[in-house]
Amino acid sequence: MFFSNFLNAEMFKGGFQSFSVWFVLSVFAFACGWLINKTLGWTHGGRVLFAVIVGASFFSVLVVSFFNEYFGVGNLLSEELILFTLRQVTLGCMGFFGMAISEVFLQQKKLTDLKQEADRCRNNESLIKKEAELILREAANKAEKMVFEAQKKAAEYGTAKNQLEKQIREFIIAERELIKKYEQDR
Repeated sequence: MFFSNFLNAEMFKGGFQSFSVWFVLSVFAFACGWLINKTLGWTHGGRVLFAVIVGASFFSVLVVSFFNEYFGVGNLLSEELILFTLRQVTLGCMGFFGMAISEVFLQQKKLTDLKQEADRCRNNESLIKKEAELILREAANKAEKMVFEAQKKAAEYGTAKNQLEKQIREFIIAERELIKKYEQDR
């Protein structure tokens, strides 16, 4: 940015060469802003770029003030100082524009990644629901099987109890008959 001060002051008046030079400087500032955002991030890089703009503007004012003959300051010094400061600010804004475009692309990539992750989560959610349904069905089947086995065992125990009661009654009847016979024989 600071080296733009050494360009001819007539560049601002227009023409093809003027546009070419400022276009190249703007592209360079844009690329620097892009790289600053990639390396330092939006917050820290923005602070650094702002500090560079302020520092370059201040240094330009000092250099133009002390060496005004070299810079061809024919008009009022204050006008020239504003002009040279605006050069710095314009190129700095191109740097911020580069940072902003870089940040937009980074955020779009993050958004795309988050959308893909959300889709994967939705797919996983449906798979988890299906798996949970299968587990519930399996548990219900096991529970029914356990109830059936318990009822079967209860029926077997009931049958065994009835047989035992029947045998005990037969035994008691046989015992009574035996006692009656014993009493008659005596």
